[in-house]
Amino acid sequence: MDHLTLIQLFAQLTNWFMFFCIPRTLSNSLETVLTILSLYYWPCMRNSSSSVTSGSRKCALAMAALACAIRPTSAITWIYVGILELFLARDKLKFVLLEVVPIGGLVLGITFLLDRQLYGSWVFVPLNFLKFNFLSSGGDYYGTHPWHWYMTQGFTVMLFTHIPFSLAGIIKSKKSKLSGLIAWVLGIYSLLGHKEFRFVLPVLPIALMFSGYSLANLRQHELSKKKKRFPKLQMAVLFLLVTNLPMALYMSLVHQRGTEDVMNYLSMEASEDRVKSILFLTPCHATPYYSTLHHNLPMRFLDCTPSEDKGIMDESDQFLMNPVGFATEFARNWSFPSHIVLFDSQENILKEFLVLQHFHEIRRFFHAHFKVDRELQASVVVYALSGL
Repeated sequence: MDHLTLIQLFAQLTNWFMFFCIPRTLSNSLETVLTILSLYYWPCMRNSSSSVTSGSRKCALAMAALACAIRPTSAITWIYVGILELFLARDKLKFVLLEVVPIGGLVLGITFLLDRQLYGSWVFVPLNFLKFNFLSSGGDYYGTHPWHWYMTQGFTVMLFTHIPFSLAGIIKSKKSKLSGLIAWVLGIYSLLGHKEFRFVLPVLPIALMFSGYSLANLRQHELSKKKKRFPKLQMAVLFLLVTNLPMALYMSLVHQRGTEDVMNYLSMEASEDRVKSILFLTPCHATPYYSTLHHNLPMRFLDCTPSEDKGIMDESDQFLMNPVGFATEFARNWSFPSHIVLFDSQENILKEFLVLQHFHEIRRFFHAHFKVDRELQASVVVYALSGL
């Protein structure tokens, strides 16, 4: 590896959000990998298309189509790249008719057949995705942010202390196509009400590439002065390590770990046949659920499926608004679970109800030091039915 490659790799590995998010089993992580691989093969993203083999564009198209099949919103990236390629390519008709149409059609057809097999009926998922997230603003059901959130909070937090280096890299490298892609993706996603960090994950490695470029440029500048040591580069490297490494370790190993710890505990208890069924009185999708339990046990969490009728709250919102009232009504129709899992913020309210229902606390797991989008959920508590 040359020095530029090593510095680029360093920039990717020292970013706290890459460390935190990429290893997770999110569709966004796979989308990001496919996006970066595909961009490497696109002729329009290179300084010279002569350095690219004839089959590279087909390979790039295949990976772009697969990224869209996994996450339809990936099309935001490929609309930009596709228009750029169409504008710069000499063989425009060949590109559209002999590459985009057959490759895109093949991937779309395969996903269509897979959805038919798994859903049991003909479902065109990309169209439903478009209707829910763009045409009906269904994503807003899960919370909204102001239009500038990605610029002022979301993407800036993801880049963190790499920001000045990324900006310097954008200015010095003059790679307007890639910096334009970042601006395009952030701009389009800013138009949507519902925003999440992971939505713009595919352009984070690109921004970090610019950070690596500026670090390499700093090294080259010190080399031109015939210095044997690189004090400015060393200070920059130390600064990035000191600011990102603690953040990466804390967010990955400490923050909000309780929901994973509780499922690992319940899995071990289930192995000893001490768990019969579990009720999660938490916001929906708060735990890894069966992906960590690995036992065929009845489990139930509060539903948060959006209602077609506006103004009707889902179970999760009903519970958070009135924990005692919801739990009392819920208990009239439940078959008693052997275990109940909830956060300490709701436990304080439901403790008397749980005692009356003959449940007692058996384990408590640390979860978080500070609140994120709800009240502080400091710990996750497990209650078991007495007499088990």
